[in-house]
Amino acid sequence: MIELDVHGLTVNEALKVFVDFYNRHARSSSREPFRVIHGWGSSGEGGKIRSKLRQLLAEAGPNLDWKGGEDLEGNPGVTIIYPRKVIQPRENELETAIQEFCSIPRTESKIAGQFRKYEPREIKQAIRSLLRRGQIKEILRVNHTAYVRV
Repeated sequence: MIELDVHGLTVNEALKVFVDFYNRHARSSSREPFRVIHGWGSSGEGGKIRSKLRQLLAEAGPNLDWKGGEDLEGNPGVTIIYPRKVIQPRENELETAIQEFCSIPRTESKIAGQFRKYEPREIKQAIRSLLRRGQIKEILRVNHTAYVRV
């Protein structure tokens, strides 16, 4: 069975690596299941990567099936994925969230503060992408630029 090991990554990095790996696997038309090794976490209650990954999997619904390693192997530090269709990259989730957040004008620093779990680079890319597609627009305020949903 193919394995993807996301130990040592931040939650955001692990989710991005997972989505990229999953989508490559799904696009290859392979329906072979694969294991994601995320670890159990030092808290003893399941780690952050494990819980966020499983939340993403639950939200992906009809695009895939999955089983916890504790059910199949007695190992809560892995998750078994059964791919079906490509899932939406996380960047799209951030763009959607930023667009909703900008229902009133927001500065880039306000946006960054709201989405602290993302890297500043990811936030800037999402803003640029939304601007290019005309989904938000720039407005000039007294001494700064703000963004608002169109």
